[in-house]
Amino acid sequence: MMTNMQKKIQGEMKTKEDMFNKFMCYCKSADKLQATITTAEEKIPQLESSLKEDAASKSQLQADVKGANSDRSEAEKTLGKAASIREKEAKEYAAIAADTKTNINAMAKAIPAIEQGTSAAFLQTNTGVTNTLRQLSVSMDMEAVDRDLLASFLSGQSSSKGSGEILGILKQMKDEMEKDLADATSDETSRAGDYESLVAAKGKEKAALTKAIETKTVRIGELSVGLAQTKNDLEDTTENLAEDKTMLANLGKNCAIKEKEFEEFKKVTSAELVALADTIKMLNDDDALDLFKKTLPSASSFMQVQVTAKSMQRRALALLKTLRHAKGHKDHRLDFLELALRGGQMGFDKIVAMVDGLMTVLKKEQVGDDDKKAYCLAEFDKQEDIQKGLGLDISDLGKAIDDGSEQMKTFAKEVAALMEGIKDLDKSVAEATATRKEENAQVTETTSANAAAKDLLGMAKNRLNKFYNPKQYKAPPAQVVTFVQVEAHKEESSGVIHLIDLLIADLDKENQTLEMEEKEGQSEYETFMGDAKTKRALDAKTITDKEGAQAESEAEVESNKLALKEKKVESMETAKLISGLHQECDFVLKFYDTRKTARSDELEALDKAKAVLNGADYSFIQTGSIHLRGSK
Repeated sequence: MMTNMQKKIQGEMKTKEDMFNKFMCYCKSADKLQATITTAEEKIPQLESSLKEDAASKSQLQADVKGANSDRSEAEKTLGKAASIREKEAKEYAAIAADTKTNINAMAKAIPAIEQGTSAAFLQTNTGVTNTLRQLSVSMDMEAVDRDLLASFLSGQSSSKGSGEILGILKQMKDEMEKDLADATSDETSRAGDYESLVAAKGKEKAALTKAIETKTVRIGELSVGLAQTKNDLEDTTENLAEDKTMLANLGKNCAIKEKEFEEFKKVTSAELVALADTIKMLNDDDALDLFKKTLPSASSFMQVQVTAKSMQRRALALLKTLRHAKGHKDHRLDFLELALRGGQMGFDKIVAMVDGLMTVLKKEQVGDDDKKAYCLAEFDKQEDIQKGLGLDISDLGKAIDDGSEQMKTFAKEVAALMEGIKDLDKSVAEATATRKEENAQVTETTSANAAAKDLLGMAKNRLNKFYNPKQYKAPPAQVVTFVQVEAHKEESSGVIHLIDLLIADLDKENQTLEMEEKEGQSEYETFMGDAKTKRALDAKTITDKEGAQAESEAEVESNKLALKEKKVESMETAKLISGLHQECDFVLKFYDTRKTARSDELEALDKAKAVLNGADYSFIQTGSIHLRGSK
């Protein structure tokens, strides 16, 4: 016990030292504590948001489960009512069918008898059929004349001449009853079919509701656990944040106090460990052990060999007392043995036989414990292997679900990126088309303007030629005065006309450049559009492929979730089985060695007592017993 105290105190000292070192780290660097506070301040809103979301989800799921339970109860009530109605209808049909068949059988017997002319004998011998016909003559719907004629016939008062009419009445009654029976049977079949359809439909509805209840109940359980964990995390984080802030505010003062407290703790703990070590050393000393052996009771004292009959008697009696105290309850067989040893009238042969019986029982009990231990160890090994396998399966399925979920997220991101790329590509195509139209419009406008400019320059040149170079202009001859003026400015006009020609040439050159640029721009636009079309098609195909892969991943995740649920249920069942094994086996396994040792000691003691009894003299025992009484 003191050794355990040493270990416990040393463990506490190590824990305190770790906590002190951690605290001193904060004392040496307040930045770490501030970082912890910042992290906690960021984490708390996230936890609060998560709590609200999970609580809302749980409330919704609970409402859904309540509604599903209500719907399932309603379906069960509907089935119960339908079953009651069906049972009532079936009983009514069975009663009607039985009565109708009885009546038809009566008709079937009466008609041939009347046809063969033996109606009188038939009425006398078949009283049961006759009674049935009488009842029908009263209960069935028929003409009064027919009823009277049938009643007269059944009473034996009608003549044989009326047999033909009676026969017609009976056949008509038989036909009507057969038709009524067929109609009733058809109605019964139809009602039974309707009931079966209702049962099938409600069964499917109940199965669907049950599955929904189970699924949502599991989810509620998971959310409850998550809420509890998140709530605990929030509480811990909030408490730690408050403590960290307080610690940061009082860091300098607390560091000095903690350092002083830890030094005092080390001093006290060291003194306690020294005291325990000295005490253990003192108790483990050889002289102390010898003293304990002399002063503490021990079963070994019973094993000392004594040579006198009196000592043998005392040994046997002491052994039996030890056995009774070891068993913890009264045993009449041990009482008999003690009585015999104290001078009772019980014969030694019978006592020895009782000792043999006790030894046999103890041996059987030991065999039972041996078998139980072997069974328990084998079952624990088997079920723990199963549980380990289930744990690995659950872990693998959890990883597969996480991997599948990550794949789904990756696919979703990739699809979103591709769709965004297609959107950007469509935007680029639209912009390129608008730019191309604008460029084309500018070229067309510029070309048209250049053409107009050329026409205007041509007109200007022609007009100048008309004035300065009449030969290049087909026009009426100019007046003499005008001719003189032309000659005076002809040289100057040549420069202007030359400039116009240069301008026209520039316009032609610009038009050619514009035409070439237009072709290049159109070609580049068409190439871009082709590339964009190809890329869009490829991206669209990639999106389809990735969405398919995402759907497969989702299906696989759902399948793994279902498998995980089944494995968890199986793990829970196995855990229950292991728990049951613990309840069944823990006592046997824990105390197996103790019980085995105790039985071995009991068997040894009983065997020695038996040897004492077999070797003792009866008269001497009696004398010893008298001596014992006298000593009292």
